[in-house]
Amino acid sequence: MRPDGTPRPTKDRAAGAFRRRPGKLVALGFAAAIGIGTLLLLLPVSSAGRGATVVEALFTATSAVCVTGLVVVDTATHWSGFGQVVILLLIQVGGFGIMTLASLLGLLISRRMGLRTRLVTASATRSVGLGDVRRVLLAIGIITAVAEGAAAVVLTGRYMVTYGEPLGRATWLGVFHSVSAFNNAGFALYSDGLMGFVTDPWISLTIVAAVVVGGIGFPVILELRRTGWTPRAWSLHTKITMLMTGVLLVGGGAFVTVAEWSNPATLGPLDVRGKLLAGFFQGAMTRTAGFNSVDTAGMNNGTWLGSDVLMFIGGGSGGTAGGIKVTTFAVLLVVIWAELRGDPDAVFFDRRIAPAAQRQALSVALLSVAAVIVPTIVITSTSQFSLDQVLYEVVSAFATVGLSTGITADLADWHQILLVLLMFAGRLGPVALGTALALRDKQRLFRHPESAPIVG
Repeated sequence: MRPDGTPRPTKDRAAGAFRRRPGKLVALGFAAAIGIGTLLLLLPVSSAGRGATVVEALFTATSAVCVTGLVVVDTATHWSGFGQVVILLLIQVGGFGIMTLASLLGLLISRRMGLRTRLVTASATRSVGLGDVRRVLLAIGIITAVAEGAAAVVLTGRYMVTYGEPLGRATWLGVFHSVSAFNNAGFALYSDGLMGFVTDPWISLTIVAAVVVGGIGFPVILELRRTGWTPRAWSLHTKITMLMTGVLLVGGGAFVTVAEWSNPATLGPLDVRGKLLAGFFQGAMTRTAGFNSVDTAGMNNGTWLGSDVLMFIGGGSGGTAGGIKVTTFAVLLVVIWAELRGDPDAVFFDRRIAPAAQRQALSVALLSVAAVIVPTIVITSTSQFSLDQVLYEVVSAFATVGLSTGITADLADWHQILLVLLMFAGRLGPVALGTALALRDKQRLFRHPESAPIVG
């Protein structure tokens, strides 16, 4: 109702509901998309042979909408052309939706701040800030179309020229894999993933480029488009995202290459150039992309554990990547470093990290750890699979990565349902939780007496 007693228009009521309960409405929207996708995949026309079960359809729809890439049936052979189109559309809806969600929630947070704080934030971030919703949606749409289109052109040309695919088939392969890569989904139209292109730099590096662009986040892309490659003009968020992305890309690739160099099941049979390319590709895919150019099931246990860490960290905020996000991880590192040095403030790039951001980062990280540990214990205790296999699967689901040790389809139905819940929570959880914490931040006119328990 308006102050004068007249009812508010429907649009005003919807906007008010979004401001009051953004997390709930967003979860309902994603759940609705998953429900529609499940029903479509249950149609006989969606399957190439036998029809999908309810669990198979639900799992696939959730994996697509949450841009994860874990599968319980072979995407290339189980689903018909119609079913694959449905999966592609669900990936696009999920990827575009999460970027829009993060950006609009950023607007919501900025509008809940005081005017002075809003102006300072807009000046400091130089990103979404105080912009209007229409401009945000248009910019996201343009960036998505350009990135996916460029990757699709390169992939289509490669499939035609090098692999002899006819124009129609090559175009379909190029479009599907470019959309899947930009949205960090990891779905592939080959039964062995991208193992057939392990030494092909045109396919591998194009996929990596699309994954990185989609994973660094819309606010960063928008700022880079405006400021160019001038680090001095970047906001703190962009500096942290670009630095951590570069470090983890190089470090992750180097780790996988060294760890798997002599493994006969993965990099061992390749020449030096092939090993370097495959190692870099596989390290990049742990940033929540989920494609594989080597057999992840054949990797060493140590590689699985290191990949768990990379998957858990994830990519940039406001993008299609999952995990706790590189900014969260960077804030925690800076806080730990400041504590070790005895510094009163956590400082990064000559900027003091606000105490509220430190608390939010700690909350997101610890709750995410709990979200991984509990299902890992449950599945390990009730299945024949080893701890390292289950942990890899659980982290991959929660961080919406899609890499697997090959046990997904062999899990019990209720284990797969548990992974469905993990994918849903992992896709929306960190964003919704971070937003909820920011929106709950309020001034208190008093402070309790201070005391310090013994730590350690």
